This record gives sequence, structure tokens and C-alpha cells, in this order.
Amino acid sequence: MEPALLCEVSGALATVTISNPAKRNAMTPGMWRQLPALLDRLAADASVRVLVLTGAGNTFCAGADISSLGGADDPRDLAAAAEDALAAFPKPALAVLRGHCVGGGCQLAVACDLRFAAEGTVFGITPARLGIVYPASSTQRLVRLTGPSAAKHLLFSAELIGTGRALRTGLVDEVLPAGQLDDRVREFTQALVERSQLTQAAAKEFADGPADAARIAHWAEAARAGGEAEEGVSAFLERRPPRFGRHPHGLPPSTTHG
Repeated sequence: MEPALLCEVSGALATVTISNPAKRNAMTPGMWRQLPALLDRLAADASVRVLVLTGAGNTFCAGADISSLGGADDPRDLAAAAEDALAAFPKPALAVLRGHCVGGGCQLAVACDLRFAAEGTVFGITPARLGIVYPASSTQRLVRLTGPSAAKHLLFSAELIGTGRALRTGLVDEVLPAGQLDDRVREFTQALVERSQLTQAAAKEFADGPADAARIAHWAEAARAGGEAEEGVSAFLERRPPRFGRHPHGLPPSTTHG
């Protein structure tokens, strides 16, 4: 099978699978280039409310394909662009991790909103083994997630760590026995689909950086116009699940890059 990013949309859930089994799902230049355009398409699809990023088989991603270093397109630049596109995706993004989550794979996982891992997954950020300067934006995103000390440990040493340390430092959000991971992901993504898309989009934007007055006003107006708070309160009082609608016009424009 040729290396590729595989995409499946089932109901409101889009699943993007990193597939390069011959190299533990290492990302080729073509795969890095493919991701921003794919994310743009999913961001524009009003039926999609949640994104899952995972790897084919029993591993997530072993990083960039080292054999591609030194080509016409620098994979480091391609990786940074793909990571930025993933971080800017305007809907909840969950990385589902097994096996190896290393190098560029860890870069992608950190760019997602949340990370669920199977016990036994190993993590590492390894540019120090190759004398590569890790991108500033990637370093800062990692620091925001884990704190400076944990980020420096990963970047200075290039050591691989297990799920215990990853969970303690905030690199992952949940660790499950391998046989329970898929069930937990289904349960959690279904919960996300049922929640307010308006709340999620505003929370994602606010959590990812300081909000200026114009964006705060934008979300206040979207909340007033959307009627979601009224529906949520009514559903609570009537002891029924809320019926939140889709709000494509309430979402910020995609900032991914095709």
C-alpha cells in the first residue's frame, strides 16, 4: 500500500488515518502536503463535528520519513505547516495513539486538542538525535501543553517515555488498556457530537490564545442568535437530551492552508 492519509466520514465523525505500515506510519513529504488541504475540506463540511486522527494498525506515527530529508521540499517546513493546519482546525480534534508516537508523530498529536493513548504507547521528540532545530511554534505549543521542564526533558534528551510519564506531564489526557481504547473513543466522540458546537468552537478559540474584543463580541452575538442556551436550559428542566443544531455560520473561518 502506498503511503497516504486515509479519510472516512461516518455521520458527524471524520477519521483521518496515517497509513505507511512499511515504515511504522512515518510521514512522507506527500503526506505532509496532503494534510492541510484535507483539513480544509473537513472544516468546510458542515456534517463533520469531530475529527479523530489515528494511525493504521498498531502504531500511530514514527515521525517523518528520514529518507526524505534533503529533498527539494524540506520536510521540516512541510511538517510545521501541517501541524499549524491541524492546530487551527475549528472543530474538536482527538488523537488516538498506539505503539509509537515519535518525532513528527508527536508533533501532530500535540497539535490536536486531546490525546487518548493505549497502555504501552511510547512518546518521543527526537530532533536532538539528528541535530535538527525543532520549530519555534512546535516548541511553544509543547511548552503550553506540558510545561517548560517536561518539554525541555523531551527536547534535550530525545528519550522515549511511556504512558505513565506522558499522563503525569499532560502530554496525554487519558490512558486506556489497549482493548478498551476504541470503546472509550467511540463513547467520548459521541458525547462531543451531542454537545454544543457553538460552545466547543468558542472554547477552542479562547483556550488557544488571547481573544481580542472583536472576537469576544463575535461569540457573544453568535450565542444570542443561536438560541443554544435556551435549548440547553429547557432540555435540563424537561429532563431530556438537548437538541443542539449545527452552526456553520457561528464558526470562525478555517485558518488552515491548502
